[in-house]
Amino acid sequence: MSGSTLILIAVAGIFTLLFLVMRTKLHAFVSLLLVSLLVGVAAGMPLGDVIASVQNGMGGTLGFVAVVVGLGAMFGKMLEVSGGAERLAQTLVGKFGEDKAQWALGITGFIVAVPVFFDVGFIILVPIVYGLAKKTGRSLLYYGIPLLAGLAVTHSFIPPTPGPIAVANLIGAELGWVILFGILAGIPSMILAGPIFGKYIAKKIHVNIPDYMEFEEVDTSKELPSFKMILSLISIPLVLILANTLSAVLLEEGNAIRTFLTFMGHPFVALTIATLLTFIFLGTRRGYSRDEVQEIATKALEPAGIIILVTGAGGVFKQVLIDSGVGDVLGEMMAGSPLPAIVLAFLIATVVRVAQGSATVSMVTAAGLITPLLELQNITGAALGLIVIAIASGATVLSHVNDSGFWLVNRYFGLDVKDTLKSWTVMETIIGLTGFAVVFLISLFII
Repeated sequence: MSGSTLILIAVAGIFTLLFLVMRTKLHAFVSLLLVSLLVGVAAGMPLGDVIASVQNGMGGTLGFVAVVVGLGAMFGKMLEVSGGAERLAQTLVGKFGEDKAQWALGITGFIVAVPVFFDVGFIILVPIVYGLAKKTGRSLLYYGIPLLAGLAVTHSFIPPTPGPIAVANLIGAELGWVILFGILAGIPSMILAGPIFGKYIAKKIHVNIPDYMEFEEVDTSKELPSFKMILSLISIPLVLILANTLSAVLLEEGNAIRTFLTFMGHPFVALTIATLLTFIFLGTRRGYSRDEVQEIATKALEPAGIIILVTGAGGVFKQVLIDSGVGDVLGEMMAGSPLPAIVLAFLIATVVRVAQGSATVSMVTAAGLITPLLELQNITGAALGLIVIAIASGATVLSHVNDSGFWLVNRYFGLDVKDTLKSWTVMETIIGLTGFAVVFLISLFII
């Protein structure tokens, strides 16, 4: 087939995907699989090859993602049930004081979202926001926006959260670089979208605790894990993965220390160690039986399973694009664009995000479309880490009524749609634009 025909097939596939997710409400996993099959057939692939591409794409993606997301989910669930998130918040708010509680909540969200899913972290910690707002008489947004910003930044930018894990795997980026650039982009994003914007928007929109929310004061007398223990457990996998990446830069291949750090810092090993430690220190040593720990870990895999399957279907879509030849044509077309790859990655993710709402679908779709260009331009190493954050930034901006996070905030803060757009949507957009600005500036020296 001609290149123009293959491009039309790809465009039609993307519009079909958006139609299935948005209008028919077909689950994203099924939608991605169906569109992958249709694109493969329409591009003229032999039917047997289409099936092989589906199998290879799913297997190649899940071989990494399923392990990392599964371990991360169990790790986060232990932190949740043990009260570790509350301990972080209570300690930081106590250290910073009520006057600077905004900063404490932003930092709490930033740390908690490393192992805990965004919505879970928010629901666990929102009583602290309610308590502070009730005590001080300030708008819920004064404390809520910094917490949301901290949670949203880490959820989008820093592995082992599912979004950056999925994109890193699909484009072949090392997690160490993704963590490093995610932190560099995330800190200014959290500051601007959290305490600074939160202080501004709280003056414009005053909201009290909604009448329909049953609010109980946080029990500060409840025995919780120590702050140092929680911080150490969260830091262990991040430090090991970063050490692996830095050893590859600083030490020669074959060096015994590098070999050891490469093994210990592989996400499989790092997260296995961290998860086992949470089972011990937040589980059995805090009075949970082994059966209870096993039940908690099993429960954690229920929400993780959905994310794993959607990510796997994204891998199928990418593989079909490559095997059908559509990827090569897309890559050559984008290579002819005056825009750098990092800008294209951001724009593609933004368009899909605005159209259908799901950050995960936006990320995996953008990763699948941009991969051929990255291979054509031989973009590797640290530069791929920047591309991951650019895609994550695009998949964060302009959250609106088709995003579940929009309605979560709308309900818990008792906002109407207009005020949710002014607060939550603007906050998400500040995060995405700031994150992209940081990695784009870094890319001027790397790519």
